[in-house]
Amino acid sequence: MGGEELFVRERIVLSPVTGRFVADAEDLVDPARPGSLVLAGTPLGGVVGSGRTTSVTTPFTGVLAGLLAHDGERVREGQPIAWLRVA
Repeated sequence: MGGEELFVRERIVLSPVTGRFVADAEDLVDPARPGSLVLAGTPLGGVVGSGRTTSVTTPFTGVLAGLLAHDGERVREGQPIAWLRVA
């Protein structure tokens, strides 16, 4: 008998810090859009706080289903920012 199989195909990307979410952070060359394939490590936006912008990157590879935070919205550390569908 093997380990458990994970059947849930959705993943949530969380905010790394507290601040203001920016979907089109200045360090993004081509912002991710819903429906696009994103690779693990792809920046999905940034959070501006404490005088700097912290990149929000996905630890998963998958299709971006949507952003859960709006551009300019205040977010807290650990708050869901985006969700992806993985294979």
